[in-house]
Amino acid sequence: MPRVKRGTHRRRSRKKTLDQASGYFLTKSKLYRAAQEAVERSLRFAYVGRKNKKRDYRALWIVRINAACRSEGISYSKFMHGMRAAGLDLDRKVLAELAVSDDAAFRNLVAAAKAGLEKA
Repeated sequence: MPRVKRGTHRRRSRKKTLDQASGYFLTKSKLYRAAQEAVERSLRFAYVGRKNKKRDYRALWIVRINAACRSEGISYSKFMHGMRAAGLDLDRKVLAELAVSDDAAFRNLVAAAKAGLEKA
């Protein structure tokens, strides 16, 4: 088998890892092996964090919708069930925005959900 010299490819790969690790503490930003372990760990956290971000926003939207619903005298679960029964298909992001910014529109949605509950 022919001998393979990896000079430029290896240097480029290591430089990329060390650039990603710039700003890390002590050897994690200077030495390749420590930097590689730190970068891989941080990338795992970043991947999980992107999933958790979606979970956190959904929870925030539900809390906001629930608070607005309670002030109108209906629970969150009954409101969502009434929305489905009334044939209104708005996602939680839009409902939370309406609950915070447009009180009159949200009251109309609550009335529609209550009507949908009576039909169902």
